[in-house]
Amino acid sequence: MKQQSLGLDYGGGNISRLYFKIFFPTLLGMIFNALLTIIDGVFVGQRVGPYGIAAVNIIAPLFMITTGIGLMFGIGSSVSAGIALSGKNYERTNSIVTSGFIFSTTLIALLVAGGYFFTEPLVGGLGSSEQLHYHTTGYLLYLLPGLIPLMWQSIGMMVIRLDGSPKYAMMCNVIPAITNIVLDWWLVFPMDMGVRGAALATSISCGVGGLMAVAYFRRSYIIKFTRRISRFWSEVANQARIGSAAFVTEIAMSIMMYTGNYVFMRHFGESGVAAYSIACYLFPLIFMINNAVAQSAQPIISYNFGCGSDERVNSALRVSVLTAIVCGILVTTGISQGARMIVSMFISPECEAGRIAVSGLPVFALAALFFGLNITFIGYYQSTGKAATALVLTLLRGVIFLVPLFIILARVFPSWGMWAAIPSSELLTFAVILTMYFFRKNRKL
Repeated sequence: MKQQSLGLDYGGGNISRLYFKIFFPTLLGMIFNALLTIIDGVFVGQRVGPYGIAAVNIIAPLFMITTGIGLMFGIGSSVSAGIALSGKNYERTNSIVTSGFIFSTTLIALLVAGGYFFTEPLVGGLGSSEQLHYHTTGYLLYLLPGLIPLMWQSIGMMVIRLDGSPKYAMMCNVIPAITNIVLDWWLVFPMDMGVRGAALATSISCGVGGLMAVAYFRRSYIIKFTRRISRFWSEVANQARIGSAAFVTEIAMSIMMYTGNYVFMRHFGESGVAAYSIACYLFPLIFMINNAVAQSAQPIISYNFGCGSDERVNSALRVSVLTAIVCGILVTTGISQGARMIVSMFISPECEAGRIAVSGLPVFALAALFFGLNITFIGYYQSTGKAATALVLTLLRGVIFLVPLFIILARVFPSWGMWAAIPSSELLTFAVILTMYFFRKNRKL
């Protein structure tokens, strides 16, 4: 039988070189993926105005739930497949990946059908006001077709990187993002379709990325789709367990948007939601940059964890932590110093929503300092099979700390407290991570 090999030597290569060989294309791809969301906001804000970007922000949680399902099965299948690959069990590797694709596709198809059948209750449940109803409904209906290929793209890129093709995974983000930018401009401005045009551009670009991801497995190194699926339900359950923290991360961002929309609407009205929407457009960029840090370490950690090489696992963690610190400082500095310029990309800094955003973004930017470190450690626990720990930490930063902080800080500091909720939640979670990490380390000594 012909000896099969991955595109990268996870078991014997230099850890730093391996990491950055994955990191730079992953980072570029993630940035382009974040641009897919940001460009929507820029064009909609310039053409439709504050109500347009507020409407997009209200529907965004549905987009993020889909991404969360894709990441859950992407990380779950990648970690499980990475461990199987370390034992040269190629048949099980292919079965794991195929199971994840089939189940998640079915799940998203049901979600899309529900969106079409229950449009009005869904839009109302997401928090749309009467003034925003026309925009939110239109955006939803044109976005739904892109959700299934978005899931293929999300899960596919994780597995493609594991197979040893980080550059192709990068192109699965870059090409759709460029497609989205071109179509966004054409459909929103010359075609004058408003938020509907932005949603249609997103759906088409997601289709391009999803088809690219699926097409890869016809020419992959080792990992391929297979008809020989064994232990389907147990594999799906295991992937969901391992990747649950990634899903909860996306759900947490949805809760962050929903809770923030409620608090800002209550204190500042529609202008407050529009101002907060700008921060929500930036958050995917913060997330994607730091997710690149964690995901670049994931295949190295999971493969070497499967081999029992603790030294290489710890080395990969150290490299990713240092990278997260550098990225966090750069992002925080960039947003806080460029707040006015960033706001002007979306709406006029002189309008009411613009003034609220200019004053609040420097406070919000502090979240990037700790968010990257939190995501890096959560990724580490996922990659080493400690799914419960990763899930608890994700719930802390995204729900348990965040929701009360939104409400409490908004009441104590009405002018800026709601902007500090996300940074405060990330800081508290990082304190818990440090305490837990050093406690476990000291117990082993």
